[in-house]
Amino acid sequence: MKTVVKLENISKSYEKGKYVIKNLSLDVYEGEFLTLLGSSGCGKTTILRMISGLEHVTDGKVYIDDKDVTEVDPTKREVNTIFQNFALFPHMTVYENVSFGLKMKKINKQEIKERVTEVLKLVELDGFEERYPSQLSGGQQQRVAIARGIIMNPKVLLLDESLASLDLKLKKMMQIELKKIQKKLGITFIYVTHDQDEALTMSDRIIIIEKGVIKQEGSPKEIYEHPNSVFVADFIGESNIFKSTIIHIDENKTIVDFDGKHFSIPRNEKDEIGKMVNIMVRPENVTISTEPFQNAIKGVIKTIVYDGSITKLFVDNEGDFDLRVTVKGSVDYKEGDTTYIIVDDKDIVAIREENHEE
Repeated sequence: MKTVVKLENISKSYEKGKYVIKNLSLDVYEGEFLTLLGSSGCGKTTILRMISGLEHVTDGKVYIDDKDVTEVDPTKREVNTIFQNFALFPHMTVYENVSFGLKMKKINKQEIKERVTEVLKLVELDGFEERYPSQLSGGQQQRVAIARGIIMNPKVLLLDESLASLDLKLKKMMQIELKKIQKKLGITFIYVTHDQDEALTMSDRIIIIEKGVIKQEGSPKEIYEHPNSVFVADFIGESNIFKSTIIHIDENKTIVDFDGKHFSIPRNEKDEIGKMVNIMVRPENVTISTEPFQNAIKGVIKTIVYDGSITKLFVDNEGDFDLRVTVKGSVDYKEGDTTYIIVDDKDIVAIREENHEE
């Protein structure tokens, strides 16, 4: 795959010796939808701004299409940015907003008309040329911002929390629309968000950032099903994480103990008897019953949350911590019921990190 954006050991410091980003390297490939995902203040927007040139790089290099653009003016880079508030000109029509960049480049009127017509059709806004932003819905304004961004034929489109201002239903719809538009165009999208649902829904690849460091990268499926750390497991989706102890090792598997219950995980060459290992199981992958089962985890239902297609149960494991269980549809259980949580070995992910978390 061709690399469109290359970040080579980039760092950003606002104060001497204090780095927001330090020695971060990343390749972004042609035509992919890449998401930088992390909590507020983790550095993801700073990375986006360094790619666009709106933020100066303290150390390292930024390449776009094999060209070193580290010191190149933002207006000379082949990227466009769509911000959270869309930044549309309120006194301009849709046509005027979308054509603005072309006019600044002194493109002739006929070509401008052809390109604006084409791009508005692409984002399904043909017929809206004479409307003003105030006459558009949030989703339509977002499409105008996309049209304005792509009409300049950038190598990369940068999107900074671009769905954050939309209501939940519209946001869900626009996640699908944005992905569809990206696939139609074949332009590389780099999307910044703190919303895990957005990342899982839209991305070809997710980069999880914490304190300016890449914690894990991979497809949505890889990130969700095989987190490489407790941080990632806890950040993406809901999870049950048990601190267990290795009690037996054989040729292919390792047996761990959690609260007197034994579970089997694939063997790792660094496993040692007595060592701690975090094991994780997603709430939708556990079974709940009122009948006792061998090796089941006993608990009492504290809270039941009905959410239409699913029901979430929070089960107190004899006061130690809450287990999360997700089942389809509604349930007959009541708060206060004693239940047994059954975990299948095949649904367990072992998380081995440095030191005791290895």
